[in-house]
Amino acid sequence: MLHDGLHTGLHSKQDNRVFLCLQGPHGPFFHQLAKMLRRAGATVWRVGFNAGDRAFWFDAKSYIPYRGTVEEWPETLDALIAEKGVTDLVLYGDTRAIHADAVKRAKAAGLTVHVFEEGYLRPFWVTYERGGANGHSRLMDLTVADMRTALAQSDMDSHLPPARWGDMRQHVFYGALYHWFVMFRNGDYRNFRRHRELPVSREFYLYLNRLLMTPWQMLERNIATFRIRNGGFPYHVALLQLEHDSSFQEHSPFSRMTEFLQVTIDGFAKGAPGHHHLVIKAHPLENGRVPLKREIQRIAREAGVEDRIHFVRGGKLARLLNEARSAVTVNSTAGQQVLWRGIPLKVFGAAVYNKPEFVSDQPVAEFFAAAKRPDLPAYRDYRRFLLETSQLPGGFYSAGGRRQLMRHVVDMMLSREDPYEALASGTAAPRQQLRIVN
Repeated sequence: MLHDGLHTGLHSKQDNRVFLCLQGPHGPFFHQLAKMLRRAGATVWRVGFNAGDRAFWFDAKSYIPYRGTVEEWPETLDALIAEKGVTDLVLYGDTRAIHADAVKRAKAAGLTVHVFEEGYLRPFWVTYERGGANGHSRLMDLTVADMRTALAQSDMDSHLPPARWGDMRQHVFYGALYHWFVMFRNGDYRNFRRHRELPVSREFYLYLNRLLMTPWQMLERNIATFRIRNGGFPYHVALLQLEHDSSFQEHSPFSRMTEFLQVTIDGFAKGAPGHHHLVIKAHPLENGRVPLKREIQRIAREAGVEDRIHFVRGGKLARLLNEARSAVTVNSTAGQQVLWRGIPLKVFGAAVYNKPEFVSDQPVAEFFAAAKRPDLPAYRDYRRFLLETSQLPGGFYSAGGRRQLMRHVVDMMLSREDPYEALASGTAAPRQQLRIVN
């Protein structure tokens, strides 16, 4: 089932790159990316699945609204690829239903698939890969030895993050605005089905409530952090993720965050020394869709450790990690901050950093009793490899972050080599130290 703008025929230049963008990060990043790709001589189209997608794409001539059903989408995509002469598929995240199916069909058709994600070393970088990200990333099959071999082509020092960034407020703002359009302006997309469980009205309410409650949550967070840092007790950190996040749902053994909390708190109760405490830190974008604090209190009470459990609502992780004994997570990218500090880490799901050199394979109780430290030199090589390949300085949401990102990403998308191949062959562009961009 084809819709507006699909019957213009193939591009006249057979060697021209034709990019088809699907859903991107909230905000104008995909639109700005398309502008620069066009300046490089490429043709760019965008398929929109709802009014939120349309709101951030400001070139009506290249916008293709999809008003069909999920079941009709594969056939539409095949027709679109053929009629537009598409050579490249661009998307943000590769696990939502419309994207997962699109990736399979694009690969079968011989297209280059460009996948964007939040940075594996977030919040100061974003991820750009070919073919797949997270559990579908090429990193899953690369060993530290492979990475060290590739790094022989580079003598650059490992990059340090900036002192501050300034992206979170814009992220929340664009998320709220996106859901407002979907809730109030989606009449032309009546077949649209969200990839998340909550109704869009509830999603919008949660984003808005988070914006309004930020000052009070900041106060609560600062009090909790002060008590932990000045409590005089050894502590471990559990890093939570968003329950609806694709890494949690698609690449972990859990379907609910309470399952991870149950395993973690029970393991802590059985293994950790009696004077140790456990700090459970929520994701910075946690918006209340899961009653975390109430569930943590219930599980801790049943395990008999309620007086040794602390809940911190979002905020910066560094202040807590600097004195932590160990950390556990499902597969959060925050695990990279743990390893960078040489702190023992246990993960439960598939993660690009889940390498035997620096992630513990101990049972949970044993880990909390006496965690094994990571091989820090191995992790530093791994981190340097990421910063030379798939991790790009910048961000999707702030204007300064997008400017920083554009300096690298278009050349990488136009290259015949993916980021990992480019480093191995010695053609990767040098990366500069990050600057503060607000």
